Amino acid sequence: MEESFMAEKLDAVDRRILQHLQRDGRMTNADVAAAVHVSPATCHRRTQRLFGDGYIRSVRAEIAPAKVDRGTLVIVGVVLDRSTPESFGDFENAIRKLPFVLDCHLVAGDFDFFLKIRVSDIADFNELHGRQLIALPGVRQTRTFFVMKEVIDNALLDF
Repeated sequence: MEESFMAEKLDAVDRRILQHLQRDGRMTNADVAAAVHVSPATCHRRTQRLFGDGYIRSVRAEIAPAKVDRGTLVIVGVVLDRSTPESFGDFENAIRKLPFVLDCHLVAGDFDFFLKIRVSDIADFNELHGRQLIALPGVRQTRTFFVMKEVIDNALLDF
């Protein structure tokens, strides 16, 4: 309910500001203001509000994985041995400490969690899997999917 309320507070100018910054977070305030047809002062005030209200979570550089020796993308399905709030909590607390895990999602279906991991190669993943992933609290089973081709990754939100 709160998220739909938050979305209603956005007017057309706010949406355009978000869309421009989503495409290029390095745009200057003056460039965003010109693109959305408001004054720089108005744009700055609105952008600060969008940050403050949590619409914009962060601004950061998107690094080319292969350039920093993380060209292999792996998706891992994890099944826990128990489906209890405690076992989920223990797993979630532990997974947050692993810097190689880019995303972790609790899911419904055959798996409890899906992980998105970037490594240098299959041997690198094999070591992480054997030393750290299967040792996480409550892990009963993992299924590994090596990504052959990234068709869409980190697409822009459509709103």
